Amino acid sequence: MLGNLFLAIVVSASIDSTTLMIGDQTDLHLQVTHDRQEQVEWPQFGETLQEGLEIVDRTIVDTTILSDGRVQLNQYLTLTSFQDSLFSVNPIAFVSGNDSFFTNPMALNVIQPFEVDTTLAITDIKDIEKAPIWWWGIIRWILLAIAVIGVFVGAYYGVMWYRKHRKPEETPVDPELLRPAEEVALEKLDAIREAKIWKDGRVKEYQTELTDVVREYISRRFDVQSTEKTSDETLQELKPILSGSQPSDLSIQDGKALYDRLKKMLQTADLVKFAKWHTTPDENETALNTAYEFVKETTPIEQNEPMVND
Repeated sequence: MLGNLFLAIVVSASIDSTTLMIGDQTDLHLQVTHDRQEQVEWPQFGETLQEGLEIVDRTIVDTTILSDGRVQLNQYLTLTSFQDSLFSVNPIAFVSGNDSFFTNPMALNVIQPFEVDTTLAITDIKDIEKAPIWWWGIIRWILLAIAVIGVFVGAYYGVMWYRKHRKPEETPVDPELLRPAEEVALEKLDAIREAKIWKDGRVKEYQTELTDVVREYISRRFDVQSTEKTSDETLQELKPILSGSQPSDLSIQDGKALYDRLKKMLQTADLVKFAKWHTTPDENETALNTAYEFVKETTPIEQNEPMVND
């Protein structure tokens, strides 16, 4: 497997098997490694890779953060061919800004496993024969269909009767949901600040607890299901709210700066949790302060009190 290296971007491609029988399949592995600040446009494939090579399946583009902080993207394309030929697989282009990066050229040999004897005479197709009607089988299927329909109808009316006559159950309400979101969040942040478990080497647990508080607050405050989304998905939904392009009850002097601080905090936490990143004491303190600032600056106007330095 070869790759092209330019600045901080490496692209490569490899084929699992370079020799195939007609109709067999093999995987083409595409891989791109780049720095986090780089943006690489992934090529779009149709039903064929090139003339004679069909794409029968493909995986989604998988993203992995490496131990050195770089990003690695992977995709597998399942190829097949029905032509007896030696294919030269064209280099595949990846675009970053105004630059293009090409994978190494490859070869795929598709072989016909048998020979067709052209000396044999062509025979006629047999006449169509009418199959006898299997009446008992038809009647049995009709009776089975009637029985199945009867079961579903009976179950439907049984459920409707149960719903009509059952007593309503009272669903207990989580006490935290009765309190303002910012009050609950600040209380949990105070507990995290007091514990300071990162000083005991429990940095991953500390970052997880901190981001969980922020995500729960975002879910309640902005109706963004942050606890079920990735950091990038959460930031994408918050950006128009904090920038002021979407109507809200916020009164923030610099929404972009607040957004940038939150983005850095969530990305740092992801590196700690998924890439074994080691943060400094200052970074841990900054993450906690960012969480405090985000909650306080996004508190509804009527509940927002003058900020007091902690």
